Amino acid sequence: MKGIRQLAEHLAISIGTVSRALNGRPDVNEETRRRVLAAAEALGYVANQSGRSLRQGETKVIGLMIESSAEAVENADNFFLGVTSGLQHVFTRHKLDLLMLPCPSDEDPCEYLKRMVARRVVDAMIISNMQRVDRRVDLLSRARIPFIAVGRSLSAGNFPWIDLDFEGVAERAVERLVARGHRRIAITAPSSEVNLGYVFVESYRRALEQHGLPFDPSLVIRVKSSEQGGYQAAHELLLLEDRPTAVILIYELMAIGLYRRLMESGVLPGRDLAVIGFRDAPRARFLQPSLSCFRMSLYDLGVALGQMLLARMPAYREFYSEAGGNMIWPLELVAGESDAFQLTEA
Repeated sequence: MKGIRQLAEHLAISIGTVSRALNGRPDVNEETRRRVLAAAEALGYVANQSGRSLRQGETKVIGLMIESSAEAVENADNFFLGVTSGLQHVFTRHKLDLLMLPCPSDEDPCEYLKRMVARRVVDAMIISNMQRVDRRVDLLSRARIPFIAVGRSLSAGNFPWIDLDFEGVAERAVERLVARGHRRIAITAPSSEVNLGYVFVESYRRALEQHGLPFDPSLVIRVKSSEQGGYQAAHELLLLEDRPTAVILIYELMAIGLYRRLMESGVLPGRDLAVIGFRDAPRARFLQPSLSCFRMSLYDLGVALGQMLLARMPAYREFYSEAGGNMIWPLELVAGESDAFQLTEA
């Protein structure tokens, strides 16, 4: 079946009637609608969505922009898979499709987004990997494209976002370690300009201050957010003359690399070094000793992101009037054995 004209000729009715029946218009009687839909299915007719999108001024597609790099692929976990499951739950109700937009790591994210905006491939955007100052915020605002960010930024403008509770993670982790006698506590932080790294380090500094502990810049280990980064972080910690007795990780899969490098040196996690991970990642669940880390529902996060985004789109606003404003997403501490020992003073 080539098009709507052939479908109309097959049914011996006008093209306009066929079009209205396929689009669910109320001015077509039910018997005619059933005939059109049945014939379309039998003859393999598929509507030209791109043409319809041009006429209606919408694509029915929501874009999710993520970072794409060799590092991201090699160290992929289920974060965005879990989030997209929740997003799809919301979007499917309105027959909206989710399009993943992987931005290559060697391309400027703002330039990549400019192409997507110029091509009008989506009606709205979800952006992630927020930078300290993120030009994508201004770009989408000027283009008047509804969007929501996974993460905060210092960029100007009142834009919608949901971010993970990095402040709470730092505060609870430091408190837990101090209660076990630790005074030299290290953390890992991203080596990039991603904003969450700045938030995490500042929250760690404040948490130390609350317990009367000095902030030592040498205990902030900046590495890539990956298993390899965890290996490198452990290597740098081992080189310190005055080694820390505990470390807090910013990225879930770092624990795998960290454990390996420590054990290569005869340093045992949970006995010689207390370790607290960031998130309960499936690939890190079988580490021994079991990793103390933080847990969250990725599915629920996806649902919240989807609802908050649609609340900012006129066609769907009425369905999500209670979606709420910007939100810090909570994480729950799950105690393991990696930080269970009590440090005794020499």
